[in-house]
Amino acid sequence: MSKPKIAGIVVGLVLLVVVVGWASTAPYLSNSGLGRTPGVMIGGTITPALNDFSPLNDSVRGPLKFKLSGFPPFVNYLSWVGTPDGVITATRPDNGYWARRVRSSGGDGLLRIGDQTFEMTATEIHGDDRLAMMGQWAAKSGRTLDQPAYPGSEPLRDWKVFFWTPRS
Repeated sequence: MSKPKIAGIVVGLVLLVVVVGWASTAPYLSNSGLGRTPGVMIGGTITPALNDFSPLNDSVRGPLKFKLSGFPPFVNYLSWVGTPDGVITATRPDNGYWARRVRSSGGDGLLRIGDQTFEMTATEIHGDDRLAMMGQWAAKSGRTLDQPAYPGSEPLRDWKVFFWTPRS
């Protein structure tokens, strides 16, 4: 076998391992019914930040898409609630991948709500503010803080809250 052919096989195998490794470790929301395929393209139209995100609660149904800055690029889905100052999202208290990335990278990313994509920064919320925001998030989905988001998950009062504000 020639050296170029061997090199081609090695490069192909390395690419295969990278793609399979990334796809098998990328975060998903498998209970969301949205599928288990991670994405890398967020789409939508880059839109200047709104003065008030709360009108989106009535005009846009379903989850938002988000993409954090940095590598690896991935797009995932989150339940959300718009407020006058930004967007509330939440995640299980299991130290999941995207929450760790927000904590370690400064939280810059893109949120796509409907066809609009906003440049935002996520901040983890603690203390009484966290429960108040989680209460808004739970109310939008028709739940209380004592209910789990889905069977087998923790009560919503234990979930971690991230507040997305327009990037300055």
